[in-house]
Amino acid sequence: MKRYLLTGLLAAALLGGIYMAGHGMDTVSAETPEKLLRHVVLFKFSDTATKEDIARGEASFAALPDKISEIKSFEWGTNVSKEGLNQGYTHCFFLTFHSEADRDAYLVHPEHDAFAKGLGGALAGAPVLDYWAK
Repeated sequence: MKRYLLTGLLAAALLGGIYMAGHGMDTVSAETPEKLLRHVVLFKFSDTATKEDIARGEASFAALPDKISEIKSFEWGTNVSKEGLNQGYTHCFFLTFHSEADRDAYLVHPEHDAFAKGLGGALAGAPVLDYWAK
């Protein structure tokens, strides 16, 4: 019985890895560096931002990984915390880079620049934090 359970768990892990690789998600490989550079961006939208402004900002940010090859993985979401400590920040965008050079190329990339300019006055705040994952 234990052998069947172990075989099932190994098969699920293998299939999960195949799914992730086929859907552009980071998996451990020879190409993945030992350390990953994380880039975290929080958004607080202004009181004058419309639902359309917010949706446009979300879609524009989410489109960047298809336009900037240095972004190795990307995810985002909106605040669901019940603690009430978000200080008005509603969105978190989480990007991964393999090197500081990749992150630096992203920061000056014309698509990133166009995205930032496209936000206009919709943002009231956007702190950024970068760190090496441990």
